[in-house]
Amino acid sequence: MRELFDDELKKLHGRFVEMGLTISEQIYKSTTAFIEHDKKAAQEVIDADEETNSDEMKLEKQALSLIALQQPVATDFRVIISILKASSDLERIGDHAVSMARETIRVKGNPRIPKVEKAIAKMTEEVRDMLESALDAYVKSDADAAKKLSDNDVKVDEQYLLIRDEITEAVQSDTATIAASSSYFMVIKLLERIGDHIVNLAEWIVYSAAGQIVELNPGKSNPELVDKLYSEAIVKDKDKGKDSSK
Repeated sequence: MRELFDDELKKLHGRFVEMGLTISEQIYKSTTAFIEHDKKAAQEVIDADEETNSDEMKLEKQALSLIALQQPVATDFRVIISILKASSDLERIGDHAVSMARETIRVKGNPRIPKVEKAIAKMTEEVRDMLESALDAYVKSDADAAKKLSDNDVKVDEQYLLIRDEITEAVQSDTATIAASSSYFMVIKLLERIGDHIVNLAEWIVYSAAGQIVELNPGKSNPELVDKLYSEAIVKDKDKGKDSSK
């Protein structure tokens, strides 16, 4: 009986990781479509969302079946509950990728801001690195690695604030970019929210691996930190501007 349970739990782990990797690819595809104005690729992300939702439902069904039929011990129960909670965050991340894809279709044909799009690409990289690090920590059941993801989230929050300022400045310089700018604001907010969901994943990984309930979201545990780093980044950018003008 225990051997059967372990085999089913291993399959559940595999399905969760596979779902995470698929969603990481969706983030990349949706933001690339947005930056490259690729309506076809954006539609592919939207069309794939139904499969993501189906994957979450299958995973949930499998997890509940393990609980109901196999009567797991306390440690196993904790692991299964963590997967259920974390898969819900993965599904929300997939929803945000779809929302970004919809913005690609909505904004197509309007004047764009290359500097902002380059910054969005960099922010996307940071978010995907976060998600893949979270999945790696999950596979290794590494609570310490999961806890470190809050540092990455601070960087994502800082990037969000800096790009927001760049968009505002661009609109003030050229009002023709207003239509595109509303989509830029939407996309960076969605990326920032994805970072928050990844932090939620990290918290469930810690709970699963170590049995600890922790608060890793820096906006909640240390709300002044992001503002401090943002202010320092503003000063750094101004200094850089002075140096380049000499």
